[in-house]
Amino acid sequence: MSLSERDKKHLWHPLTQHQLHPESVAIVKAEGCTLYDEDGNKYIDAIASWYTCMYGHCNPHITNRVAEQMKTLDQVVFSSLTHEPAIKLSEALIDILPKNQNKIFFSDNGSTSVEVGIKMALQYHFNQGEKRNVIIAFEDGFHGDTFGAMSVSGLSVYNGPFEDFFIEVKRIPTPNGDNHKEILNQLEQISKENNVAALVYEPLVQGAAAMKMHDVKGLDAILEFCKSQNIITVADEVMTGFGKTGKHFASLHLKNQPDILCLSKALTVGLLPMAITSCSQKIYDAFLSNDITKGFFHGHTYSANPLACTAALAGIELLKSEDIQQNIKRIITSHQAFGKRMQSHPKVASVRQTGIIFALDLNIKMERYGNLRDQLFKFFMDNGVFLRPLGSTIYILAPYVITDKELDKVYRTIEAALKEF
Repeated sequence: MSLSERDKKHLWHPLTQHQLHPESVAIVKAEGCTLYDEDGNKYIDAIASWYTCMYGHCNPHITNRVAEQMKTLDQVVFSSLTHEPAIKLSEALIDILPKNQNKIFFSDNGSTSVEVGIKMALQYHFNQGEKRNVIIAFEDGFHGDTFGAMSVSGLSVYNGPFEDFFIEVKRIPTPNGDNHKEILNQLEQISKENNVAALVYEPLVQGAAAMKMHDVKGLDAILEFCKSQNIITVADEVMTGFGKTGKHFASLHLKNQPDILCLSKALTVGLLPMAITSCSQKIYDAFLSNDITKGFFHGHTYSANPLACTAALAGIELLKSEDIQQNIKRIITSHQAFGKRMQSHPKVASVRQTGIIFALDLNIKMERYGNLRDQLFKFFMDNGVFLRPLGSTIYILAPYVITDKELDKVYRTIEAALKEF
């Protein structure tokens, strides 16, 4: 019996309606930018397996380091104990994070990194005797699947059954270059009428919102207003972090830096699950007290797992290398040329690009998880390219090690799909 057949017996996959989609492709090997299935088919991983394997699958620089670490220390409780991989990772991260970040808190995944950020922001005010219980978030944002992260997410396709249990959130539009004065007026009104604790936002690119991109100056103005009102700013860089926007972090494109910053996905380079929530000294200091209840009582069993920390350290070394930085520039240039080619295509409504993130919208109305989208996904797979369209949006977010030949195949496959649909 094939792996795909065996899969159906017990497994429940994420974001899947199994009544409509009972089949899964069984992947047996991955190397570089290539996935191999059980039938011997090959696929270019053009989304880096949900933006994680940015240095390619099974990169020996990473796997060798983790294999060595496994022989020394595999797992240890991080409450009251510490270890060198976590200490070295904190030092390496602080070196590349926005300059106001000074403390590192570990958790397990992207959702929990945001959950931690929300709890830090709410308790920051609580510890100072202020009851601030409202959060501001952008329309169409997505921040994860835990309850705090769902609360600040605006995509109801994920959240519908749970909305009665959410934190109170006021939503604002993303800045598009023309509307930030209207947004500031809206923000001023919201802050007058509510006890606002925090703004939670994806800087520059909203991933699940079909790679919706927004204006740097407009976002800077929003952050400046929040800081003037002591509204804690929480940047969700789970998707954008570690080089994808052309800088190490999307926040580095901005003058105003977040108080709290959330990281996961490419943090551990596709090898092991881990997340980090970093914060400024100001946030951390609000939790220091002789009163034990003012401490931050949030913890995960696998916090700062030594193997995950080692993978993250190896990834940061690659990110800072000349080879990877040149690859990022090469991919950006290639995307820009492809974008120019596609922007006048009769079936393309719009094209956009930030760093190595490229997206185009088809001028065809399409459900996010509808039949036409599924046909498009199948076409890509049949042609050896793993892309997951978000409704009528086709996006590319490939590993930094993708070759020009592989990238050209991704482009040509997208162009072929436009002829087909």
